Amino acid sequence: GEDHPGEETDYGRDAPPGLQREAAHYFGYVYFRQVKDPSVKRGYFQKSLVLVSRLPYVNLFQCLLQLIAPEYFDKLDPCLEAVCSEIDQWPLPVPGRMLNLPLMGVVIQVRVPSRVDKLGSSPDKPVNQENLLPAPLVLSSVYELDLFRCFQPVLTHVQLLWELMLLAEPLVVLAPSPAVSSETVLALTSCLAPLKYCCDYRPYFTIHDSEFKEYTTRTQAPPNIVLGVTNPFFIKTLQHWPHILRLGELKMAGDLPKQVKMKKLAKLRSLDAKPGLYSSYKTFLHKDKGLLKRLLKGIHKKRSSEAQSALLRRYFLELTQSFLIPLEHYMASLMPLQKAITPWKNPPPIRPFQQEEFLRTLEHAGPQLTCVIKGDWIGLYRRFFRSPNFDGWYRQRHKEMTHKLEVLHLEAISEANIGTWMKHKSEVEVVDLVLKLREKLVRFTAPPPSWGQLCCLFSGVWTLQSWAGFIRIFLLLGGRNLLGVDWCVLGKERDRLKGRQDPRAGLPACQPPGVQPS
Repeated sequence: GEDHPGEETDYGRDAPPGLQREAAHYFGYVYFRQVKDPSVKRGYFQKSLVLVSRLPYVNLFQCLLQLIAPEYFDKLDPCLEAVCSEIDQWPLPVPGRMLNLPLMGVVIQVRVPSRVDKLGSSPDKPVNQENLLPAPLVLSSVYELDLFRCFQPVLTHVQLLWELMLLAEPLVVLAPSPAVSSETVLALTSCLAPLKYCCDYRPYFTIHDSEFKEYTTRTQAPPNIVLGVTNPFFIKTLQHWPHILRLGELKMAGDLPKQVKMKKLAKLRSLDAKPGLYSSYKTFLHKDKGLLKRLLKGIHKKRSSEAQSALLRRYFLELTQSFLIPLEHYMASLMPLQKAITPWKNPPPIRPFQQEEFLRTLEHAGPQLTCVIKGDWIGLYRRFFRSPNFDGWYRQRHKEMTHKLEVLHLEAISEANIGTWMKHKSEVEVVDLVLKLREKLVRFTAPPPSWGQLCCLFSGVWTLQSWAGFIRIFLLLGGRNLLGVDWCVLGKERDRLKGRQDPRAGLPACQPPGVQPS
């Protein structure tokens, strides 16, 4: 489809970190069909339908394939043409909004989460179902997996796996099928929410992938990546990796699925190695035995898999939040005080992140305030500082704080008494101020304002406060596209401040540059 820069920016600003569009990779969602066919050399007819997107909408796109693929295998290209025509009419995904997506006689109803949603809360219930005929196919989530099903064989190790993900440790998941491999990898990378997993991950990796040689070489340390594989050949080629999770076919041991055991990497030598978590990793935090008890209680009470998944998701969320809250508090303390921001000087810089200074704050404001789990939290933070996840989190927070600083500076300028400032200033100093202001506005608008627009807005700036109102309106509009501003509103606000009409002959104050009055 066509690119929509404005919508792209809005989506990136409003969507949660884990639902951002992937800039460097595509997600491939696959429906695989295998049917016995004696006429084929291998005895089976095999074909796949693949949906490719930059969005990680796992549930939605898998649902689409379940609807489209059976029809496609019967009717082939005409079916795809009809489906693409319908999808082309769908609205753009807007975080916080419920979408009604018609497809092949069915209306799929799903809500795209927003960054401002309360974490851990239930999604909004669908509305206006009575107006949709036939009744819509309602998806509870656009992206959330059944965590309980994904983690069934490793429930006793989920806290250890959370630490491995937090620290961006290299991990291989060897699963019995591509579906189990993919879902396990996606479940692992999602358990850090609301912290974004900032490393690469491959839900289904094969020996045909271009990075195969890079990842299997023993001449360098394994990269920070999670690989999902199914070929036992990887047991030999990836033996030098520090963490390998081998999963087998699911078996029950009483009420609980049989749990894989921790094993030493040295035991992972044969292709038929038993299921287990092969790693020498020692956790920083003590194991929370209460989680397994709560899950077992849910099994005894015949609690649904959806409810068990909600319990797991809440556990991961609270653990991650307990880890992040001290970081967020310390990061906020690095922001300059608002009283230090003055209109006629560049705002003071954000103080640098000092790791040791942060660690000293943990004694009185650490995770122990919100989490009952004991352990070496300081050691965990020290390892986290060396991981790509810390770098990604810090860069994003620093970017957001820099933006906030710019907004506060613009507010200070808009509220300043410009007339008093200009009394003893030369024309050169005033022009310099206008140039600096334009430079600041360029960083806040897309596309940037033209010189013609600025001339219209800044006419009379040498003697009057002609642009204070403009900045106020600009800020109220959210600092978005300057070309989308109502020019008549701006002109009237400017004229009110000036107390007279624009002195330029023949061009009313409310007209944008280049637009002649009728």
